[in-house]
Amino acid sequence: MKKYRISVIPGDGIGKEVIPASLKVLNSLSDKFGFHFDFVHYPFSCEYYRKHGRMISSDGLDRLADSDSIFLGAVGYPGVPDHVSLWGLLIPIRRHFEQYVNLRPVRLLEGITSPLTHPGNIDFYIVRENNEGEYSSVGGKLFEDSEREVVIQESIFTRQGVDRILRYAFDLAMKRSRTLTSATKSNGIMHTMPYWDLRVANMSNHYPSVSVEQFHIDILCAHFVQNPEQFDIVVASNLFGDILSDLGPAVVGGMGIAPGANLNPEKDHPSMFEPVHGSAPDIAGLDIANPIASFWTAQMMLAHLGEDAAAALLMSVIEENIADGTVKTRDLGGSASTSDVTMDIISRIADK
Repeated sequence: MKKYRISVIPGDGIGKEVIPASLKVLNSLSDKFGFHFDFVHYPFSCEYYRKHGRMISSDGLDRLADSDSIFLGAVGYPGVPDHVSLWGLLIPIRRHFEQYVNLRPVRLLEGITSPLTHPGNIDFYIVRENNEGEYSSVGGKLFEDSEREVVIQESIFTRQGVDRILRYAFDLAMKRSRTLTSATKSNGIMHTMPYWDLRVANMSNHYPSVSVEQFHIDILCAHFVQNPEQFDIVVASNLFGDILSDLGPAVVGGMGIAPGANLNPEKDHPSMFEPVHGSAPDIAGLDIANPIASFWTAQMMLAHLGEDAAAALLMSVIEENIADGTVKTRDLGGSASTSDVTMDIISRIADK
């Protein structure tokens, strides 16, 4: 029997509800398809930070390294600044394990009403560079707390970093519609963005059958709202990809159904899978959080592990649950609890 060691970090708030729910779903699939999960739980979170003064233990990354995948819930808690959780846990994991691809599906599922007037057929991926770019720790302050105060933040773009995310995006485009959109801002950012454009043009020479379009980030955001059906693969730097990764789910029903993955495509290191939504402390513990984003994230993890049949089944029952519309949480207009949706998904899996 094939076994997978999964490091589970439920995180904070509703993460402690939707991640355990997802483990139940994953176990139902492993029983059905004849493989096994060894879930190893870690308490790394903002709550952990409040107790220990750090987001992750000193040996935490070494302990996570022995994983086939990392399954992460939402991280965030009132009183702990967001930059503490980001730089104390998420970014160290992403960089240490070279999870340089942040992959976000954006798809309008049947049964969900988009806030757009004429949404069309929305089904695309955002491929975000996840290790460098604008999210660099290079910089600092001079003359702090004086009238001469200066703050500097540097963006770091390397040929290796840019080319490998572009190569992943082009390869993904080859598996789909062979169309790719690049996000840029080379009219205003005079060094890094023209360099990004240059590397896109260079990479496109190796993929002559892929049609490439380029949009400045501001107008691209407008097109996400006005013409989202025109996109298939959208590749972007760390900052632009982060922005688009929230805008995309917003046009297909909200963050409660938005999955995400931080990938090391070569599988030299574990990849990390995390739903896009936040920890939502205002509804934590009420059993009303939408677990669909977490289930879809688990589906992405199954596909990455090579359990394609289980991944396909989970996606199909998610689609059935949404399309049926009788068991859905209040953010989608229903009244079902987290537990109700979980049991409905498990029941649908058992019936297949």
